[in-house]
Amino acid sequence: MIFKIISVFMIFIAVLALFGRVRFPGQTKLASMTCPKCGRYVIGKGPCACKKGKP
Repeated sequence: MIFKIISVFMIFIAVLALFGRVRFPGQTKLASMTCPKCGRYVIGKGPCACKKGKP
């Protein structure tokens, strides 16, 4: 009985992990949108605030 409960729980956790991977497919794009100098996220096509001289 305990083995059944543990196996169902593990299957449930595996399904949640797969759903999490499918739900957030753009993680690599988000990581590439950071400034290489300071690490902040760059929004838009303009330069980062560190390159403009603003804090």
